[in-house]
Amino acid sequence: MTVDREQVLRTAAALLTRKATATMDEVARAAGIGRATLHRHFAGRDALVRALEALGLQECEAAVAAARLDEDSAEQALRRLIAEVEPVSGLLAFLVTENQLFEGEQVNEGWARIDAAVAALFRRGQERGEFRIDLTPAWLTEAFYGLVGSCAWAVQDGRVAGKDFPYMIAELLLGGARRSVEK
Repeated sequence: MTVDREQVLRTAAALLTRKATATMDEVARAAGIGRATLHRHFAGRDALVRALEALGLQECEAAVAAARLDEDSAEQALRRLIAEVEPVSGLLAFLVTENQLFEGEQVNEGWARIDAAVAALFRRGQERGEFRIDLTPAWLTEAFYGLVGSCAWAVQDGRVAGKDFPYMIAELLLGGARRSVEK
């Protein structure tokens, strides 16, 4: 029997975004394969999480590219980014809680590229007078990730309707980031 590694990864991502503490046995069952087969593809949980990181980074980088962050106003670009990152938001929320990915010297450079692109969007908005300058682009980037993850969890738990994901994140983030014009 040939195992589709990407399908196993996607199944693992779907399970782990709902249950971050799922065991390798549970991942194997969800993927419809035996534990030994899962271990032939991923030596352990660390290897599985690293493979999920690569998948998540690939999808996040694709979302950043599709959002065309250099086009239109920074607000419009941010709204596009939120919409583009929505399909990978659950996996992103899971990955940011995996400390092993952000400790030591083996931090994947993909995270730095994504951070830089998002921070550049906020910086551009500040330079054009769209966004507040008293909040650093780095902080706005972290707020973006936090809202994406929180909303993903709320949607998974049924506390927020999935169709409201882009609106809720954009309105809360932009409500705090927009530069208000003093009267």
